[in-house]
Amino acid sequence: MRIAVVAHLRYPIAPPFMGGMEAHCHGLTRALVARGHDVTLFASGDSDPALPVRALAPRHHEAVLPWALWMDAPELSEIQDIAFEQATAIIAQEGFDVVHNNTMHPTLLDWASRAGQPMVTSLHIPPFDGLADSVARNTAPWLRETLTSHAHLANWWPTTPPSATVVYNGIDTTLWPFIAQGNGRAVWCGRVTPNKGTAVAIDAAKAQGFALDIVGPIDCMDYFEGEVAPRLDADHVYHGALAGQALAQKIGSASVLIATPMWEEPFGLVNVEAMACGVPIAALDRGAMREVIGDCGVIVQDSADLAGAIAIAAGLPRTACRQRVERLFSLGSMIDGYEAAYAAAIAARRFNSSNTQAALA
Repeated sequence: MRIAVVAHLRYPIAPPFMGGMEAHCHGLTRALVARGHDVTLFASGDSDPALPVRALAPRHHEAVLPWALWMDAPELSEIQDIAFEQATAIIAQEGFDVVHNNTMHPTLLDWASRAGQPMVTSLHIPPFDGLADSVARNTAPWLRETLTSHAHLANWWPTTPPSATVVYNGIDTTLWPFIAQGNGRAVWCGRVTPNKGTAVAIDAAKAQGFALDIVGPIDCMDYFEGEVAPRLDADHVYHGALAGQALAQKIGSASVLIATPMWEEPFGLVNVEAMACGVPIAALDRGAMREVIGDCGVIVQDSADLAGAIAIAAGLPRTACRQRVERLFSLGSMIDGYEAAYAAAIAARRFNSSNTQAALA
């Protein structure tokens, strides 16, 4: 198939990844190419040059107009409007079989509905107003949606529409090698921002007497300086954003990963990456945590109980964590799910076209 993968433009699709959405889009593109598909990734020009990138903007827009300062500004909306309208023009001109839409912007859905372009939209976030409205008004049969978990699906629709399916995020397990023994420390990984709960993880680790390694980019400097930095010490250390083998080694060497989502987490890719290395999870019960982690962690309702969960989780068998990822969250399984969604979108468009031609005959 000739596939257009369209990414959001806030961050580049390149390591070190700002978050799970960027890591997902990177892995998706690589895996589709490996399957033999003809793939073009529409993304910012500073994305990974090893990917088949078609630049919609020279740089990701966080570097030009940071979201925290420009989120409601017309200048930011204009950048996105122009970029995604450019993407639709190129896709229409060059004739792609299907579009995989990973943006959070209405332009692509509105266009695909009008143009009859088969499209699969991966909904990586809860049903925020702009995207939810766009999905609701665009219900053409050639438009499909994928959700990252059943919990995420239920958050979007009380009753599953026929166009939506769950496709779990998958990872390349060769990039996350199994480590049989932990180092006695905990690890936290993600964007340092209030809705990821970095400070909550530090407090829980201190309460349980666990040293903690913190890894990830700073997404909110005010939060880091006001809540995270004052909690750091010789045993609770911020290592910055890591990538590749350095990141896998830092996560995989830990005895437990602490997951502290402060929102309804649709999936939580870092949990899968940690489990692939054999690291069990101590997590707050938000969104899809139970569905993703299963019996490879200890999940609690309240942050006050998180400290006790850390010690219990650290004693869970590491081999079971790796086996869960291989069974449920491989790249191969993810691509199987997406290929099925692509085929359904293409078939629906062909059926609709055939019926239209028959009615006009």
